[in-house]
Amino acid sequence: MLFNCPTTVRSYAATAENMKSERGAGGQANNGRKGSACVSPFKAGAIHTLLDVDGTGIVRHIWCTIPPGNVTHMRNLIVRMYWDNNEQPSVEVPLGDFFGVAHGRQRHMITDYVSMQDERGFNCWIPMPFRTHARITIENDAGIDVEMLFYQVDFTLGDKLDEEAGYFHAQFRRQNLCPLFEDYVILDGVEGTGVYLGTVIGVRSILQEKTWFGEGEVKFFIDEDKAYPTICGTGLEDYIGSAWGLREVVTPQQGAPMVDYPNALFSMYRFHGKDPIYFRESLKVTVQQIGYGPRESATLAYGEQAVCYPAAGNGIENCLHERSDDYSSVAYWYQTVPSRTFPKLPDREQRLADLLIDKEKGPVRADQ
Repeated sequence: MLFNCPTTVRSYAATAENMKSERGAGGQANNGRKGSACVSPFKAGAIHTLLDVDGTGIVRHIWCTIPPGNVTHMRNLIVRMYWDNNEQPSVEVPLGDFFGVAHGRQRHMITDYVSMQDERGFNCWIPMPFRTHARITIENDAGIDVEMLFYQVDFTLGDKLDEEAGYFHAQFRRQNLCPLFEDYVILDGVEGTGVYLGTVIGVRSILQEKTWFGEGEVKFFIDEDKAYPTICGTGLEDYIGSAWGLREVVTPQQGAPMVDYPNALFSMYRFHGKDPIYFRESLKVTVQQIGYGPRESATLAYGEQAVCYPAAGNGIENCLHERSDDYSSVAYWYQTVPSRTFPKLPDREQRLADLLIDKEKGPVRADQ
């Protein structure tokens, strides 16, 4: 409870000026007159530790920012988190995707969990408990320096955690392009007890001018589920709370901060803070590659491989059809540790492929 006044819990913050988050050690640089507010420069290839602390506690809030507008930086600064001295990270996600917007872009987005306030201030409010140790790092895998990295990690020590408190996890994936007839996998290989918290999905729609991409059902295969899931939605735009297509909208639990039709780039999110998805043994999350539009467009795009299905109330000229698009995602969840090894993170080339073009503004520069 916010109004509780525990005598065992103390508050701390790790910053570039107080990297060890020591008590009474903040603001010492330049005799307390803001002398070391950021990491500058954040060199290419460097790994900076944002937090490294022993004890039992909870990471309460993370804020950071870098000079805005650089797609290469947003997709290639990699955030990792390690709990209780596990060698394998429980979080491994590009900076921009972690804070809720795909494709290396920045958009205004405010949710209860992650945000890009005014497109530039990155915040995470997801509580992250740890029992013996917490370590958070950020790697500059962009191949170019970042002029400035500002950050603050707010946490507490002395918290009482019960046995059912899980560890925060987040995983990034991208498949460019997704094979026809195969569902895109948002998350798989999760074993243990946990709760699924939310999803960020980025889509680069290959046939945007011809057909709509978002008819695929989001599926949650829970515990003993095999061929069919326990939870199955009615379409991708429905999963993020919209309907009949997609417009830009931001709400505390779900929305779409980026609906860029000229560039066929879409970024969506859905959090399950009010309808958590619990699992006891395992979890797999997928979304179908199914769209809607003229049969002729599907046939022209996929030839003999085109597969169409009847669409309710839309005659014979339009249909639901199998597609192949560029999908990326972040899955957020809690579970016991140690967790299974994550799939290999896509490399820099794979993370950036086909994202450095703006059809209205021209090439997106990667060096500034």
